Amino acid sequence: MRAADELQTLQEERKKVAPETAEAIDQFLVKLRACATGESAFTFILDDPAGNSFIENPFAPSSDPSLTIKFYERTPEQQASLGYLVDSTHIEGIHDETPEGGEAVTADQVRREPHGSIGATAGHRAIAQSNSSEIAEALFRYTAPEEVMTFPSSCGACAASCETRMFVTNIPYFQEVIVMASTCDSCGYRNSELKPGGRIPEKGKRITLNVKNVNDLSRDVIKSDTASVKVPELDLELASGTLGGIVTTVEGLITKISESLERVHGFTFGDSLDEQRKGKWIDFKARLNKLLSLEEAWTLILDDALANSFVAPATDDLKEDNQLSFEEYERSWEQNEELGLNDIDTSSADVAYESTNTTKTE
Repeated sequence: MRAADELQTLQEERKKVAPETAEAIDQFLVKLRACATGESAFTFILDDPAGNSFIENPFAPSSDPSLTIKFYERTPEQQASLGYLVDSTHIEGIHDETPEGGEAVTADQVRREPHGSIGATAGHRAIAQSNSSEIAEALFRYTAPEEVMTFPSSCGACAASCETRMFVTNIPYFQEVIVMASTCDSCGYRNSELKPGGRIPEKGKRITLNVKNVNDLSRDVIKSDTASVKVPELDLELASGTLGGIVTTVEGLITKISESLERVHGFTFGDSLDEQRKGKWIDFKARLNKLLSLEEAWTLILDDALANSFVAPATDDLKEDNQLSFEEYERSWEQNEELGLNDIDTSSADVAYESTNTTKTE
């Protein structure tokens, strides 16, 4: 409405100077006011490099079917416009750092430390220097890295040059995962990521855990960035991508959900919120806290289309854990489309693979 009013202000002058332009604006104003009054459907996009914009979710704390929120890494130019310290040479040469072959890191830039020279203690220290204590503790409970690779990268906060450490580890009952940790000496920024290893699974996986006692709250949880989280008892559902990929416990996951809701919907907790809706939020938060106090048993569901999430069993034999169940399912066309799997063409690779096998057989 504000945009329409601003355009309408100078329409009389435009009709005298540029009648054709004024007529086009009149037609546009009809469409604009139709959008403002809800007579016409439209798409509204807010792109904020600072991440400080907000659109209210009228269904909160439930998901809004009409609202989509995406996070992205800022470019060096956006960092500079926001006042962050950015190396000017990095901005100028950001597109020149990638070799013509398309590989950002050459073979001689990757430093491999010999097998056995690190050891469990040194390997633990190497990763923990740029990793949170929670992730380090959870990962090294299973195994220590046998080889740590270090390669150059750029800081996600100030775009300065930094180092990224990476190692591969195998988690029992789950799969091979890649741990990547970066630290920046210029601004102190630290970041850690957990990436799945191996091929893309043919089926998705749904994990259901019946939480009944304190030991269930301490179960290890790996939630990938493609997994959705559901708690049926609260009618709570987080879409895939919410919270990103994290390594935590069941208790830690619920705590992060509570903190995320307050951070994302913090605007709705202000003094301007009417008492009825404010009471709804307070009641929901109280019910969320009751999950951790275990006043009643509840259910945690992780639905991952790429089957890269995991909840640790309470017993040595996965089949003996009656509270934990894993269910595989066929992904829908929409899920494959969202993941970009429908457009993958591996025909050339399949031909090359078959020709290699034929040559070996002959």
